[in-house]
Amino acid sequence: MREELAMSAQNKTRLNVQESMACLSRRGFLRTAGMLGLGVAAAGLAGCGGSADSSSNSAGTSGAAGGTLVISLPSSPKCLDPILYTGTYESQIINCVCDTLVDYNMDLSQIVPVLATDWTISDDGLTYTFNLRSDAKFQKGQYQDGRAVTAEDIKYSLERSAKQSSMNRLAMLDHVDVVSDTTVNCVLNAPAASFLTALTDAGNVIVPKEEVEGWGDSFGDHLVGSGPFKLDQFLKDQESDLSKNDTYWGPTPNLDGVTIKVVTDMTQAANGLTTGELDMATSLTGESIQTIKSNSDLVMQQTPALHIAYVYFNQVNGPTADQRVRKAILMAINRDDLVKGVYPYGEAETASLPLPKGSWGYDASVESDVPAYDPDAAKALMAEAGYADGLSLNLYISNTEARIKMGTILQQTLKETLNIDLAINPSDWGTFSATAASGTADMYGMSWTWYPDPFFFLNKLFSSSEVGALGNGAGFSHQDVDDLLDKALAVTDQDQRADYYKQALKAIVSYDPMLVYASEYVNTGLTTKVQGYEQRADGKIVIVNDEVNVSKTA
Repeated sequence: MREELAMSAQNKTRLNVQESMACLSRRGFLRTAGMLGLGVAAAGLAGCGGSADSSSNSAGTSGAAGGTLVISLPSSPKCLDPILYTGTYESQIINCVCDTLVDYNMDLSQIVPVLATDWTISDDGLTYTFNLRSDAKFQKGQYQDGRAVTAEDIKYSLERSAKQSSMNRLAMLDHVDVVSDTTVNCVLNAPAASFLTALTDAGNVIVPKEEVEGWGDSFGDHLVGSGPFKLDQFLKDQESDLSKNDTYWGPTPNLDGVTIKVVTDMTQAANGLTTGELDMATSLTGESIQTIKSNSDLVMQQTPALHIAYVYFNQVNGPTADQRVRKAILMAINRDDLVKGVYPYGEAETASLPLPKGSWGYDASVESDVPAYDPDAAKALMAEAGYADGLSLNLYISNTEARIKMGTILQQTLKETLNIDLAINPSDWGTFSATAASGTADMYGMSWTWYPDPFFFLNKLFSSSEVGALGNGAGFSHQDVDDLLDKALAVTDQDQRADYYKQALKAIVSYDPMLVYASEYVNTGLTTKVQGYEQRADGKIVIVNDEVNVSKTA
C-alpha cells in the first residue's frame, strides 16, 4: 500500500520518444518493443524534477566529491526489514542500501533496469523472464563477506515478500524459478500488468539470505543490500548513518555518506537548514515552507505528487449508504476554500478525482462528472432523502494537523449548510486505520499516494476484492467497476489499460463514493550546498543512479 503512512511510492510524467530511447540506450535496456506496456505516463507533472516552485537546486550543477549529506525525515523509521516496513520513512533508507530488480526513471515515465538488465513477458502474461547483472555484490555483513548477487537471491527475496510481506506487496507472484545464475522466471498466479510496478517498491528489494536468517528478527536493524550506501547505524527515533559502498556496481557516489535524522517539528527542520545542521528537509508542511521560500540561502522544491486527499463515505451502512446524501455532501463543499483552509502555505492544489493527474489513467473530462458546489441543490437532495432537518455523522481521521484542519472545516460547513452534526474522531494511525478498514465509519478521511499505474489507486480503493482492507473500508462494490478493473489487469498494452481505467474512473465517479479535495506537493527544502538533487513526484530520495549523483559543496 502507500496510504497515509505513505508507502513509498513510485511514479510519473512523460519523456518524448527521443528522450526515452536515449535513456534506455544509456542503460543498456534491451527488450521486445511493447512487451512492458509502461512506456509513457500522462502529462500533468513537470518533467525531470518538475516543480510548482523550484524543481532542482539551481545554485549549481556540481560539487567536490566527499562529505556527508544530512537529511531530515518528519517521522521515525520503525523497521528496515523490507517485508515489514509500512511507511515511506523506512523506504528512504532501504532504497539507499538495497536494489530492486527494476525501478522508475526520474520522471517516472519508464520502468528501467537495476539488478535486471532486460526482461520479456510470456504471451499469456504469466511468466516474466529477467536477465541479471553479473557485477552486483552485496555489502559485507556479519554472515557473508560481500559475495555476488545471484538468481538464488532474487528467488529468495521475492518469494519471501510474496509470502511474508505485511503489506501483501507481491500477492500476484506464485513462485520464482532459477534458470541460471543470471536468469530467473517469475511466475504469476494470474496475469497482472502491475507486476513490474510492484517490483519497484522498497519492500521488494534483494537481500542476502545469510544475513536475513543470521540476524533473525533483528535483520531490519542490520540491513544489507547491494545499493550505493551501506548501513552503519540505525538508531530508532534518532538517526541512521550510511557510508559509501566501495563495491557498488553503479556510479561511484559523490558523497562519503548520508545521515538521516528524525526531526518531527517542521519549524526545527527549517531552522536546521538555516543553521547548516541539515542539508535537506523532507515532507515539509505549514509555515516552514514560507520560511524557506523567504531565505535566499535556501531552496524550496515543490513537485506535484501522485497523491489524493479524500473523505470516503460508507457505501453500505448508515445515512451515507444513500447516494443522495453522499452527493449532497459533495455539493455542499467548496473544494477550493477547503484546500486554502487546510493548506494555507500552498502545500497542495485542489483535486476532484480519485486518481492523481500524474497517473497515465487520468481523464480530465471526468472532472465535469463530479457534482459541482451548489448548496441549494444539496439542501434539496437532503430533503428528498428524508433529512430536511439534518442528521448526525461520525468522521474518523488520524491525529495529524492537516486531517484535523480538514475535519474542523467540514464540521462547520456541513452544519451551516445541511444541518449535519459531524462528530470528529481523531486517533493515532493504528487505531484510525483499523476503524477505517472495519466498515463501521460513516466517513473517514485520509490520503493515498503510490505509483503512476492506476491499479494502485483504482483497484486498491474501489475493487470489491479490497472490501475490508484500508483502501476500501467503505464497502464500495459494483460489478461494472470490477469488470473494468479486471480487464485493465489482464492486458499489458498501456494504451488498452489506460482506456479501461478511464472507463472505470468515470463509472466510479458516477456513484459519488468520496470527496476528493486535494493533491499534495512533495515539499523539500535544501541548502545551496546540495548539488544535483532532482526531486521525484513519488517523494523517493534518490542520491545515486544513472541519472543523478548528488554532491555537496564545502
